[in-house]
Amino acid sequence: MEKQNRDVVSPHELDQNMKINSVVTDGLTWYSPLEEPFRISGLAWMKEDRVYRRLPVAPDYPIPAPVDRLADCTSGGQIHFRTNSSSITVRVSLAAGSSMYHMPATGECGMDVYYGGPGSWLFAGTASFQPGIEEYESRLFQCNNNEMRSFILNMPLYRGVKEIWIGVEPDAEVLPPDAYDSDKRIIVYGTSITQGGCAARPGMSYTNILSRRIHQEFINLGFSGNGKGEPELAHLITQIDNPECFIIDYEANSGGTEPYRKSLPVFIEILREAYPNVPIILVSRFPYAAEAFKPELLQERLERRDFQIELVEKLKEAGDQRLTFVDGASLISSRTDEATVDGVHPTDFGFMQMADNLEPVLRRVLEGK
Repeated sequence: MEKQNRDVVSPHELDQNMKINSVVTDGLTWYSPLEEPFRISGLAWMKEDRVYRRLPVAPDYPIPAPVDRLADCTSGGQIHFRTNSSSITVRVSLAAGSSMYHMPATGECGMDVYYGGPGSWLFAGTASFQPGIEEYESRLFQCNNNEMRSFILNMPLYRGVKEIWIGVEPDAEVLPPDAYDSDKRIIVYGTSITQGGCAARPGMSYTNILSRRIHQEFINLGFSGNGKGEPELAHLITQIDNPECFIIDYEANSGGTEPYRKSLPVFIEILREAYPNVPIILVSRFPYAAEAFKPELLQERLERRDFQIELVEKLKEAGDQRLTFVDGASLISSRTDEATVDGVHPTDFGFMQMADNLEPVLRRVLEGK
């Protein structure tokens, strides 16, 4: 029987829900989130440098070139405001388009939006755009009424942002967001997992999930492949105003047990010299899927876990009672291979479990218990 010739059809041509939305923006009023009444959070040096960046443009301490480049990624950056506009549209100019094989473009360089308010945030939409492009315009939210709502826009996890504009209906009010419960910040230092690899959209990184549950500013200082515990990074972290808690989660990039034994005590000591009473939560690496067939990976993880437990006990005996250790094996409740993209980097499912299991620990620490 002669085979029929069939044209190759992309899924978005067959499924209306997969189409890239074309946006007609005539008549919208456009705002820069750098101006009032918008609040940008998660970027600790924004007020000084006025750029979308996670470290200072001119750091007081030398930092490795890869960290300098990764600092331009906007993981953890958020835009907060209230409006009665029936739609929210964004224009975004990126430093580069998407390129990662194991992470959706929507997480790598997209934006998403939540509405509701403290304690009741609900997901509303994700940017729609052609993968690989460096500029896009997308409607994130649309409804049929003009009720006043609170919004959070989450910035891309893995691509630098040159410029963002927010479009609302021309007759809409734009008001300041709800005040945080505290002006103190929760600072998280770590690896690609901390940065958000490989969440499907920005709101699903574990620090962003936690920020919707605990109404305070979270500073994400996860550096993909380059969270190595350099003293210079610790010194820069101490320059961030009003820390309420430090979370250290860089074991996976430490370079092995012996380098970690050398870097971690120094890193903690630098934080302690600046902030002797701010709680520190130390998180060990969670199990990788390959441990099932590479016993050396398991052995190395257990060695570093035991070292961290011993270090925390030693420092507590010396008088530092504001240290908490979290075994990474407790962060992902299901099998690691079912909660990651590649046996290492969590999916949204994995990140939700991390947030679920870290939240009660963080709340206890913040309450001083």
